Amino acid sequence: MRRIVFACLLLAAPALFAAEGKVIKVLPLYLDSRGRESLKPSLYERDAYQAVLRKHPDQRKGLRFAVQWEARDVDWATTRVVVETRGVEGDSFITRKLEHPLQKAGRFSHWENVDIGGKDFVTMGELAAWRVTLWQGDKKLGEQKSFLW
Repeated sequence: MRRIVFACLLLAAPALFAAEGKVIKVLPLYLDSRGRESLKPSLYERDAYQAVLRKHPDQRKGLRFAVQWEARDVDWATTRVVVETRGVEGDSFITRKLEHPLQKAGRFSHWENVDIGGKDFVTMGELAAWRVTLWQGDKKLGEQKSFLW
């Protein structure tokens, strides 16, 4: 009986120490000409300023994806977050993909900002959908996506 239990533990050991991770939250935020997402350090002020930027596209100069993530037992040299966007310009869809490497940051969840600005932001069109994935090499560890993705 002991041998059977020991064999089961040996077979399950790789699964216990496998890389794991997840994308907890994603906040797509517009940036103004000075790179600000908010005028004051308050959640209420941030939401109010984001409403202003949504109503006035001429004041937008960039887009920031604030990504809350966590990962354990991963190879940090190959761990990255990938942000994919779909924009609408006239009758066509424009797809963008950005990869951002991650660094070891401790035991708990962390925030990473992925910014889209300049020519990439201007040619993106109006943001329609997004998807954020967490990768280690070829293995997808976690994902969050918008409703329309």
